[in-house]
Amino acid sequence: MLRIHQSLQSGKFPNATILAAELEVSTKSIQRDLDFMRDRLELPIEYHPQKFGYHYTGEVTSFPTMHITEGELVALVIAEKALEQYRGTQFEKPLLSAIRKIEQSLPDTISLNLADIEQTISFRTRAEPILNLEIFDALAKATASRRQLELTYRKAGNREGESRLVDPYHLANINGEWYLFAFDHARKDIRTFVPSRVSAVKQTGKTFARPQKFSLEKRLRDSFGVHSGDGQFDVLLRFDTRVADYVREKKWHESQQLREMKNGGVELGLKLSSLMEIQRWVLSWGGDVRVIKPRELIATVREAAKKILQGSAA
Repeated sequence: MLRIHQSLQSGKFPNATILAAELEVSTKSIQRDLDFMRDRLELPIEYHPQKFGYHYTGEVTSFPTMHITEGELVALVIAEKALEQYRGTQFEKPLLSAIRKIEQSLPDTISLNLADIEQTISFRTRAEPILNLEIFDALAKATASRRQLELTYRKAGNREGESRLVDPYHLANINGEWYLFAFDHARKDIRTFVPSRVSAVKQTGKTFARPQKFSLEKRLRDSFGVHSGDGQFDVLLRFDTRVADYVREKKWHESQQLREMKNGGVELGLKLSSLMEIQRWVLSWGGDVRVIKPRELIATVREAAKKILQGSAA
């Protein structure tokens, strides 16, 4: 409708056939939009029989599709800056296009100085994922269109890739990293794939129906990241005063329970189905955290610390 509005404003008297060809839609869609613009948006649109096209019979300064508050406009600017983390991915172009369309629909004059926002707000990622954009684009399109894929995939720690026949259910960016959740036909279960480890993608020509019961939120509910398991672990970690504020200031997990210590430290309690990712996270705090339970986590952290020390000594 915005494109129709711009065409009407040009004074070229476009008709439904011309607009349909330009916008690559049917003439019925154009006619419905014209009716909506005239009847619901109350725009002065009429058909000119001598010029065989539509035109505005009165002045129309802007297309009345959007009313936006100052706070919403600030949020829009912040969102555009947040797109920096998607530079180079196939999401960049459609996201920027969507924002441009929103901006074009705004009133011509907005009394708000955005210079301070531009200069004082930015987004940075600690480690930018290295992606093959052609492969990532193929994964995204197959996921959206529900097309079965044959992947050449290399598991972590392996040098050679292997063939995996999958139904791609969902692509997710979790803590800055991309993951593909797909049904693996050989393993008869949903598996998590890292797109950067996919070296080749081939469509099989088949489509699939994604199960209605599939829910990424439910699948990751008891995980500390992307790896879920079948276990039930009550994790209790004790952080000293030097890092206690960092722990208090974030929500690390849906199940978390915080308890203040008399010495200024803090205890963090979690309920997890797997200990794989929590072990790495605990080690990242160095000597500022102590594992209270479970015993399995105490043992794996102790063993990992020993290997680190052995490597340093060597």
